[in-house]
Amino acid sequence: MIIDCHGHYTTGPKELGEYRDKQKAALKKDPNHQAVKGTLNISDDQLRESVEGAQLKLQRERGTDVTIFSPRASWMGHHIGNESTSRAWTEHCNDLIYRLTQLYPRNFVGAAQLPQSPGAPIDGSVRELERCVLELGFVGCNLNPDPTGGFFTGPELGDRYWYPLYEKMCELEVPAMIHVSGACNTPYFQTTGSYYLSADTVAFMQMMTSDIFEDFPDLKFIIPHGGGAVPYHWGRFRGLADMLKRPPLDESVLNNVYFDTCVYHQPGIDLLLKVIPIENILFASEMVGAVRGIDPETGHYFDDTKRYIDGSEALTEAERQQIFEGNIRRVFKRFPADLRS
Repeated sequence: MIIDCHGHYTTGPKELGEYRDKQKAALKKDPNHQAVKGTLNISDDQLRESVEGAQLKLQRERGTDVTIFSPRASWMGHHIGNESTSRAWTEHCNDLIYRLTQLYPRNFVGAAQLPQSPGAPIDGSVRELERCVLELGFVGCNLNPDPTGGFFTGPELGDRYWYPLYEKMCELEVPAMIHVSGACNTPYFQTTGSYYLSADTVAFMQMMTSDIFEDFPDLKFIIPHGGGAVPYHWGRFRGLADMLKRPPLDESVLNNVYFDTCVYHQPGIDLLLKVIPIENILFASEMVGAVRGIDPETGHYFDDTKRYIDGSEALTEAERQQIFEGNIRRVFKRFPADLRS
């Protein structure tokens, strides 16, 4: 079976965007506006139409089986409005993911957006994670290490601010994918190029210099987009760990941190496979996501990452299957055991 652990609902019906626009309009009139969830009128037929010609079509064409599916990352927008804004928006986004998992139980498994908001307590995210896992059957979540949208003024990942969420993740046995949202600190950051990859790298450095995995030995994080700069600069991070009197990386982070394969060319994947242990690599494509075009050098979509795993001469068939399925089932412990190709 081939499981894509990183997919986003980037093709939602227009009504979803209209709901968000109404939220923004209300905040423009009153920055302290307290949002009420209200209703979102989207039919099952609209949901089917939104994925049939996109995610489902690409699954069939590329030969993947199921996607761990979460709301559109660049639309999480945790920097917009206040705690009530994010709570109402997040619940609707997660509810749509749940409905898609019910319409297509063999194609999509849910992962939650969290209702983070700068300066807000983490309690609301804990409650939404519990709702999504226990009531909606989700198997993981996306954790934004910088809900300010590019200003990085909040607590770093080793801060005890996050500990109630880490406790709940361990209790529920679900991992978190580290994933920022859209950048509002422009022109310093472009969302999918500089901001995503910078945040991935920042998150790894925060993890390796903290004690969170000593305090939470069962905590699991996935760093997407191939780990940002981390695999390319693995020697730098090993050296920094030594200079800072931290344990070696294979002791301090590799029992808890994993990297996905959202790297959009063969040399990049080959580097990832050479540097990072196979047991720490999870198959993912991020489709339909940041890079949607066709590579003129190959004639194939940039984000058809299965081709790069298939094309790696360094992997055995057993290792490929470990990346495609085995590692993901091990990290996402709640992934349905009876879901097979």
